Amino acid sequence: MRAINLTRRAVLMEKGTVAASAWSRMRGLLGHAPLRAGEGLVLRGEKAIHTVGMGFPIDILFLGRDGRVIHLMRSVRPFRFSPMVWAATDVVELPAGTLELTSTAVGDQIELV
Repeated sequence: MRAINLTRRAVLMEKGTVAASAWSRMRGLLGHAPLRAGEGLVLRGEKAIHTVGMGFPIDILFLGRDGRVIHLMRSVRPFRFSPMVWAATDVVELPAGTLELTSTAVGDQIELV
């Protein structure tokens, strides 16, 4: 899966994985090696995440039904919790620094393909 920021004309993720089942969403990136540039994970139907048990920081996008960024978190370290973002329909986890590098901001339109 790819994630493209249409607003900024920037590729956020080229080699992404989708977690759609309850088990795959619960497991997330636990036990995964640090994400490399272009990698990421899309959590379908999530409204909050945590980084408990992870060994590396990540950037996090919360997308609304229309694919717009409604909340984001940069360089979230291990053992942290996000807020509950009630309007979120998908969460995208990316390597730390991706959002800053691409100037991704709340309101940007993200396409998942």
